[in-house]
Amino acid sequence: MPVKQEIAAFCADAVAWRHELHAHPELAFEENRTADFVAARLESFGIAVHRGLAKTGVVGTLRAGRSARAIGLRADMDALPITEANDVAYRSRNEGKMHACGHDGHTAMLLAAARHLASTRRFDGTVYFIFQPAEELAGGGRVMIEEGLFDRFPAEAVFGMHNFPDLPPGEFGVRAGPIMAGIDSVRILVTGRGAHGAMPHLGIDPVVVGAEIVTAVQTVVSRSLDPIEAAVVSITQFHAGQADNVIPGEALLRGAIRAFRPDVLARVHERVRGIAAGVAAAHGASAECLIQAVYPPTINSEAETATAAAVAAEVVGKERVRIGIN
Repeated sequence: MPVKQEIAAFCADAVAWRHELHAHPELAFEENRTADFVAARLESFGIAVHRGLAKTGVVGTLRAGRSARAIGLRADMDALPITEANDVAYRSRNEGKMHACGHDGHTAMLLAAARHLASTRRFDGTVYFIFQPAEELAGGGRVMIEEGLFDRFPAEAVFGMHNFPDLPPGEFGVRAGPIMAGIDSVRILVTGRGAHGAMPHLGIDPVVVGAEIVTAVQTVVSRSLDPIEAAVVSITQFHAGQADNVIPGEALLRGAIRAFRPDVLARVHERVRGIAAGVAAAHGASAECLIQAVYPPTINSEAETATAAAVAAEVVGKERVRIGIN
């Protein structure tokens, strides 16, 4: 029986798992119910379970044969702080939380892989099933590693998948090298001088300064980077003042920087800091710019990418595997 048919035999279970997870989303490092759900399923498959890495992380261990070789299969479990608007039977029951990035699907897929491998054991070595908490801007993967993930579970390589709705069903996309951008958070505190709204000449308006910074940083990508290099600078929050008739003393801008290469991220950091300080100084204000690394770029190795592409081709056919997808 082909692999895809063996898994299709319990497809309805996997769909039910995904619906259950979708209905009960939990945020970073709070995935207690989700971790309980995952651990219970792994144990029911006869897989040894370890819990507690990064607070809510779960790792399953499955051995077959005599080989000392080992790989990891990884999925993320956390949701986003978003109110769900979908009208489906399995919509979120946790107000203000939603699996809007598909981690419920990732978790269900890895559980399905664990069930299949546990029932067939057609491999020689060890598979670690790594269920990571706090992928959404909280660095749960880093915390798991810092707490000894690969000391306790020494995998030679780790494989994972991310849903990609732009691909037709039944297709895979793989690429060696940078595949997902690194992201850094940006916080710019503009300090001016408050004043009454009727007397703006007596103050230094941080709202005006902040607005110019928002506009100016859009030139970083278009004018400071080589056109073939990819980066994004997005200011997504602007907080200032509490009264309609008062010019505040401070304005806070927040956002994110994304790029596929560490050296590009470093150049963008330099330009954002320079622009914020320069624009503020031109108005007699000051700008404190804090840029914090959240995730480095995801860079796939050549050998493991080739392995993943070959396996995907065996399952769905070579013509349905896109190599080099962005």
